[in-house]
Amino acid sequence: MNRLIAVFLLAGATQATPVAIAADVVGNPAAAPAKIEMCIGCHAIPGYKATFPEVFQVPKIGGQNARYIEAALKAYQKGDRKHPSMKGIAVSLSDQDIADIAAYYAKQK
Repeated sequence: MNRLIAVFLLAGATQATPVAIAADVVGNPAAAPAKIEMCIGCHAIPGYKATFPEVFQVPKIGGQNARYIEAALKAYQKGDRKHPSMKGIAVSLSDQDIADIAAYYAKQK
């Protein structure tokens, strides 16, 4: 009987407690043009090679999967991917910015 009362009390307490649920951020490609100025300088130049911190071929990101772009930018934010310039850019972006940029480049060819 005591267990039954405890269950009802617990159930009532959880009903009154607000629960925050994170909503998925939906990318808007139309909002991206004002956010991609930093990307164009490297990623829009065919055959471009960056020289900092070392020489490497910069990938073209037009047509890339949006989820991949989002994951890559978030990895730069966290430091899981190592590139000082990309980290500097990524940490300045909100989740909505990242989703918008990813949606924009996913629609490119």
